[in-house]
Amino acid sequence: MPKFRKKPVVIEAVKWEGSKVSWDEIIAMGCPNKPGEMGSNSFYIPTLEGDMKASNGDCIIKGINGEFYSCKPDIFEKTYEPA
Repeated sequence: MPKFRKKPVVIEAVKWEGSKVSWDEIIAMGCPNKPGEMGSNSFYIPTLEGDMKASNGDCIIKGINGEFYSCKPDIFEKTYEPA
């Protein structure tokens, strides 16, 4: 079976911590849905596949086409590195 490697692309990402600082960073990236109340444990992001729940500790990613999605921290660590 053929194998493929992910192309190196640079993305923007913020770790959602339920704080005002992470909230402001997510909004500054242009996320179309504001996180819940300060200190909230989760919020929903409209994605290409429908609304996705982002939980406290997840990384909020802005993709190469301006789309947003949530990624669990362990998957983020395995997939991305600082640019």
